[in-house]
Amino acid sequence: FWLVEALSIAGRTEEAGSVLDGALAYANDLGLWSEEVDPATKDLLGNFPIGLSHLSIAGAITALAAARSA
Repeated sequence: FWLVEALSIAGRTEEAGSVLDGALAYANDLGLWSEEVDPATKDLLGNFPIGLSHLSIAGAITALAAARSA
């Protein structure tokens, strides 16, 4: 999600939106994320659920919305 924020700040909102969509697809059936995701298997790894992952999502969405409205 930090990549979404960085792309948004750089004005690359289309790419940021695409990365966000891809990252959001890793949520489990309850819409929760763990600390890490194995991109090959999509297994949720590490601590679960982790508040920092969810906080990062809020930051990414906020940054993208701000960049799109600028």
